[in-house]
Amino acid sequence: RAGRVYFFDAGGFEDLAVDDRVIVETARGLEAGWVVVAPGQLVEAQFVELKPIARRAGWEELSRLAELRVSEPNTLARVRERIAHYGLPMRAIMVEYNFDGSQLSVYFVSEERRVDFRVLVRDLARMLGTRVHLRQVGPRDQAKMLGGLNRCGRELCCSMWLPDFQPISVRMAKTQGLPLNPSEISGMCGKLLCCLSFEDAQYLEMREGLPKTGAKLTSAVGRGKVIDVDVLT
Repeated sequence: RAGRVYFFDAGGFEDLAVDDRVIVETARGLEAGWVVVAPGQLVEAQFVELKPIARRAGWEELSRLAELRVSEPNTLARVRERIAHYGLPMRAIMVEYNFDGSQLSVYFVSEERRVDFRVLVRDLARMLGTRVHLRQVGPRDQAKMLGGLNRCGRELCCSMWLPDFQPISVRMAKTQGLPLNPSEISGMCGKLLCCLSFEDAQYLEMREGLPKTGAKLTSAVGRGKVIDVDVLT
């Protein structure tokens, strides 16, 4: 869910439909993916160069992938045990096999910028019998992977539908007249709420022409100073 959408050359697979499974070549090697935009749904799209779809995902490949997904919680527990064994300053939060189990990605968080995990990688590769890649992620990525419920009572946008993180600033909260208390405008990840950007453009448009706080004005009842601006009303 909420993954990035990549485009591939569908030559020879023009009959693909949404939710079909395919095998594609990625920067991490062959991976299984879902079709979310069928070839016939693209109108006047222009791309410089696209990689071709390798093949449709076969039943055996999908069965193997399902088995690997079921085994991932147990694999994560084993990875955490080895991290504790070596006393490394890191915490594994998620593991993910590729479609045939030939590679395992281990995502971890750490307060240190660089962690020497070379011995751990060799140990895990020997123990699990597959190539292992360790990838350090930040607090936003951790929230996206693990999911959860935010202050609004809904599931996190990043784990439900938001494919990419957009730059968020305190200025957006100021524009919308929100309290600048960090606990009020921060999400589960500890960073500024992604939803601050959803209505930012609308507020900027509505504020055009309105006086700023502190401006001195003359009205029908005399002179005064603006102490607040209620954009919505």
